[in-house]
Amino acid sequence: MPFTVKCLDCNHTVPYFPTATTCPRCESAWREAVYDYETIAQTLPAQLPQRPFDLWRYRELLPVRSPNPTLFLGEGGTPLIQAVNLGMMLGCPNIFIKDERQGPTVSFKDRQAAVTIAALKEAGITEMVVASTGNVAIAYSAYAARAGIKLWAFVTSLVPAVKMREIALYGTQVIKVTGSYDQTKQVAAEFAQQRGLYLDRGARAIPSVEAMKTIAFEIAEQLTTILGPPHIQNGTHPLWRTPDWYIQAISGGMGPLGILKGFRELKEMGFIEKIPAVAAIQSEGCAPMAEAWKRDQEIATPVSTPRTHIETLATGDPGRTYTLLYHHFHQSGGVFESVSDEEAFRAMHVLAKMEGISAEPAAAVAFAGLFKLIRNGIIKPTDTVVVNCTGHTMPPETMILGDGWARNVVLPSRVREETPQPEGLLAALNRVAPERFPRVAIVDDSPDARRLIRRILQSQGHYTIFEASDGLEALQLITREKPDLVILDLMMPEMDGFAVLEKMKANPETATIPVIVSTAKALTPDEKKRLEGQIQSLMQKGDFLSDEFVDEVRTSLRKSK
Repeated sequence: MPFTVKCLDCNHTVPYFPTATTCPRCESAWREAVYDYETIAQTLPAQLPQRPFDLWRYRELLPVRSPNPTLFLGEGGTPLIQAVNLGMMLGCPNIFIKDERQGPTVSFKDRQAAVTIAALKEAGITEMVVASTGNVAIAYSAYAARAGIKLWAFVTSLVPAVKMREIALYGTQVIKVTGSYDQTKQVAAEFAQQRGLYLDRGARAIPSVEAMKTIAFEIAEQLTTILGPPHIQNGTHPLWRTPDWYIQAISGGMGPLGILKGFRELKEMGFIEKIPAVAAIQSEGCAPMAEAWKRDQEIATPVSTPRTHIETLATGDPGRTYTLLYHHFHQSGGVFESVSDEEAFRAMHVLAKMEGISAEPAAAVAFAGLFKLIRNGIIKPTDTVVVNCTGHTMPPETMILGDGWARNVVLPSRVREETPQPEGLLAALNRVAPERFPRVAIVDDSPDARRLIRRILQSQGHYTIFEASDGLEALQLITREKPDLVILDLMMPEMDGFAVLEKMKANPETATIPVIVSTAKALTPDEKKRLEGQIQSLMQKGDFLSDEFVDEVRTSLRKSK
């Protein structure tokens, strides 16, 4: 299928060739690929059922004329997972995670590398240069090795050593630059120019932006499978549905640029009805785009000295990418936001403990942004949201886990015995959990409510948790286990929470146990009076998004000691 490249500044159109990096008329480096959308709209739907669910499923919309199957590593086709527990916690049930950790090198940069290397191989290019904070260089290294292309990877010295070793494992020549990522890019560009080598130019590179479109294509298909076809609107019959929001953490901003292009192309072909709003999240220590957005500036002021532990997001100068996104966001209702490193690390824990997904710190920035946007009312409870989990954390860094994340078992010394003495083994195992974890009883007749509270507690610390589904069972549990805290639902059949509370206070053994009441209904003045002086706090169900609930739990546990 023929395609061309159009200049974003003068609209001049020429055939695509990877080594031609600027417009021949005005020398602008900002161009985009254009396809025969009318023909593709007519032919692609019939082709899709026979094709694998991977990146090359959409080959007519990619800048590679004849994709080479010998280069494929299984790129694309990543799962779209419904975040049931996060949805319950946030009061927003339709939250989905695009799990890009499941690419060949466990990050969404596999898409960029797969399309770029395929285009370079097709053009006969045998050597290239890339600047990276880790994931890009790893992805390019894998695909370049498969294609027989020599790769020079310039990485900032802040990249973890484990990632540098993986880059080198593929045979890539690693050049470690002691400086910022922006300085590393400058050095790489100078090196490429001196040697006449192809340089990956990020958002200015046609294959890189085009590769990211495939995330949009997949999301539209997957949401339609999960939620069903979209409703007919304005007399149109769209093929697929789209989310209300797409959320991604960004460094230079290339990802959202490509994904927005993908959704625009789908709309132009009549495959979708609307383009979703995009939320681009940055780390507060390096957030030139978020800061410019807050000031309604069309051009971002560069950050000369990034102050974030999340090095993969430390692009201080986004250049024109921000300006392009600025205009796109104003058209489609998007937003830039920033979160602290601490919020991102906390989101990593929540995501892993509530959904079983271990994400890299950069991906956790997106989830921290999700929490913030819901808390601020920007994302509504009825919205459908897709968050890009851009990569896996392997291994978690020390600052994320902190101290005390593991305990040692030292077995007794053995002279003649082939197995340790039972007494010595028991003593060693007892030291695995030397402290007594706080004991919390959750009383609620709703299994979903109990599960939600348990998940929230587990995501925030170590607790021994008991559960009861009715008032009578609760009293027996509380009398037997003497928990440090009771989280009590008021509205239960037969024996309600008020009766449980009265019997607890009447028993000297349980009278002093703190109680947090969780209720879904607005209490009458008489009901509130019955609780006065009897409980630690009153929490409204569905109001667990803020840190208030966990803070109340910790405060109550301190008072119980």
